[in-house]
Amino acid sequence: MSTAKSFSLFDPALTRNALADSFRKLDPRTQLRNPVMFVVYLGSLLTTALSVAQPSGFTIAVTLWLWFTVLFANFAEALAEGRSKAQAASLRGLKKQTWAKVIDGAWTASTPRDLIKWHPLEAGLLKKGVLVLIETGDVVPADAEVVDGVASVDESAITGESAPVIRESGGDFSALTGGTRVLSDWVVARVAVNPGETFVDRMIAMVENAQRKKTPNEIALTILLVALTLVFLGVVATLLPFSQFSVAVAGAGQPVSLLVLVALLVCLIPTTIAGLLSAVGVAGMSRMLQANVIATSGRAVEAAGDVDVLLLDKTGTITLGNRQAESLWPVEGASEAQLAEAARLASLADETPEGRSIVALAHRKFGDKPSLTDGVFVPFTAQTRMSGVDLGGRQIRKGAGSAIRAHVEALGGRWPASAQAAVDEAARRGSTPLVVADGVQVLGVVELKDIVKPGIKERFAQLRRMGIKTVMVTGDNRLTAAAIAAEAGVDDFLAEATPEAKLALIREQQAQGKLVAMTGDGTNDAPALAQADVAVAMNTGTQAAKEAGNMVDLDSNPTKLIEIVETGKQMLMTRGSLTTFSIANDVAKYFAVLPAAFVTTYPQLSSLNVMHLASPNSAILSAVVFNALIIVVLIPLALKGVRYRAIGAAALLRRNLLVYGLGGVIVPFIGIKGIDLILVALGLV
Repeated sequence: MSTAKSFSLFDPALTRNALADSFRKLDPRTQLRNPVMFVVYLGSLLTTALSVAQPSGFTIAVTLWLWFTVLFANFAEALAEGRSKAQAASLRGLKKQTWAKVIDGAWTASTPRDLIKWHPLEAGLLKKGVLVLIETGDVVPADAEVVDGVASVDESAITGESAPVIRESGGDFSALTGGTRVLSDWVVARVAVNPGETFVDRMIAMVENAQRKKTPNEIALTILLVALTLVFLGVVATLLPFSQFSVAVAGAGQPVSLLVLVALLVCLIPTTIAGLLSAVGVAGMSRMLQANVIATSGRAVEAAGDVDVLLLDKTGTITLGNRQAESLWPVEGASEAQLAEAARLASLADETPEGRSIVALAHRKFGDKPSLTDGVFVPFTAQTRMSGVDLGGRQIRKGAGSAIRAHVEALGGRWPASAQAAVDEAARRGSTPLVVADGVQVLGVVELKDIVKPGIKERFAQLRRMGIKTVMVTGDNRLTAAAIAAEAGVDDFLAEATPEAKLALIREQQAQGKLVAMTGDGTNDAPALAQADVAVAMNTGTQAAKEAGNMVDLDSNPTKLIEIVETGKQMLMTRGSLTTFSIANDVAKYFAVLPAAFVTTYPQLSSLNVMHLASPNSAILSAVVFNALIIVVLIPLALKGVRYRAIGAAALLRRNLLVYGLGGVIVPFIGIKGIDLILVALGLV
């Protein structure tokens, strides 16, 4: 579940605010931030002056539709910003005025809870490094790191998930987020941020991106659009004297008017993409938030769309995270039923996922058995590396091969060669072997396997078609890593991964000119996260990991990285598609406006009126109306984004040219002709 409120595309409240903002954005200082639309803005001012000096129905109509073009572009941007601001407003509900229990005097981890002295302080006044006591029922006053104790924490206000999480000192799950609530026990935590820098504060600042910085791709596209505008501006500026000279030489005809030249310029420059460019960028970050991912900047979202290499942890990302009992391998002299029953008895008191899976496997193969009514359970310890049950005179044990071998031989038993062969075979397949023994008799091996997530192989195949290389990162040995990598379908793997190895791998890929994305949650991931181009830190992770990343996944789902890449690519595809359409639809406007603009100077140009528009005035007004309305029509596409498909760059380019290039040529012909017919039918031209 997402913390960000979901809004319909044209939510009435947002639409009303966006309409009001459209007029507020007519401030010249605001318009100047978009050079292309600023040209339309100046053209609208000029035609307004012409309408006052020489009023006519045609002049006023053209002027109004030029202003509509500016207002519609403002509306697209205001609507995208309004959605983000509304999401920020919903996030502000997470900020509550709370009090912190600031620890007084000297404190050590050995200080008993009832001897800890504290005084209250408003959470907004807490400074980085201060120690606070947080007890059952308390709201966490600020982002902090647990330094002592363990507690169950309700993070539903942040992640939307109702299940509580455990936060404790000394591990990768020590980060506390301001605004969450402790459900049980208590912790001592060190405040990790200064006032105004909490995670919720940063979330709100990231979402309220109306004044966001443009991304490199957006800047490059803006430069291209400005260059095209300057070219057309230079061309149109020379047409008036050229037209006047032609009329003087021919002694007939009329020179083109200023009004028509302004209309021509507005129709020729790429107003469609210029009017929607900012909305696409804002909407991209908004879609990321709807996926419950907070991006620190539009640059991070854009970089996600250009990623070449994905580094993914094995556990929890590629595999389910818990090893499951997959099969039983009895040794010579024992049956599978004997092995299953002994393994079940040894696992009845084992509440680990592995232990429960062994009981489930035995049940699937041989049916349910009665529970134990007596017997002494032997828990697993790091020293013995095995667990089991003492039942009467029987000592049933399961554990690592070397541990069981030492146990059997200590009892005077023999370690069979078939048991060692089964252990080696399971390890070769990338599984974990657990040996089961009943007293001095070795019964066989239970194979625990990392279960690859359903559908993950197909997802990796999609990424491969997109030209993205996937690399599995795991602490397993090379043999195990290779087996799981082959089953999951990743392109490469890094076994026995250390922080230094991860960092070296990222730098190696970047040295080859590739953009690298990775996920992480621990302090040991921070160096690699800081180096990666797209670094997604888990919300359950440490403060160091969050600060090193440029995105935070509130759901702490490592597979979200794939969705992030898709969202980034969707934003780039949307921008590219709208740019293609904007430039392509100018072709139709050439055929509508150019013959109409110069037919009074060159009557022969009437032969270029391939759309058979009713009159020069009708042609010009139809093109101007279409130029304004197409922005409104494309607002849903800019906000929702072009539908993403995992195809290669070449196929994507062909599809883009076919749909938005060819479509950008055909649609204006139909639209302008349709508007012309309506104008004629209404007697407006």
